[in-house]
Amino acid sequence: MQGYQLSFFTQQGHRHHGVPLAEWLMQEAHRLGIGGATLFSASEGFGQDRRIHAARFFELTDQPEEVTMALSGHEAERLLERLREEGVKVFYVKTPVEYGMLGGD
Repeated sequence: MQGYQLSFFTQQGHRHHGVPLAEWLMQEAHRLGIGGATLFSASEGFGQDRRIHAARFFELTDQPEEVTMALSGHEAERLLERLREEGVKVFYVKTPVEYGMLGGD
């Protein structure tokens, strides 16, 4: 199938409606019926503010996180529109991809 890989980059301490943003993104993708998403935690990174963000013993809220998923064009637009409606501030990357499932029946 042709579609998009949609990746969101945030930090563990960022929240939306009191829920960690990465977790909220996963829940919202699930609620919208998107077929799957993965949450990655990184040890270190930096953003446009040029500040290093890292998972440190005393500052885990600064740990970089990525939520990524492969979805159809319609699903991608529906999710992005939902985030706009919610006023979510998050950096994302939308990349055209081919995706599918191998093996099985």
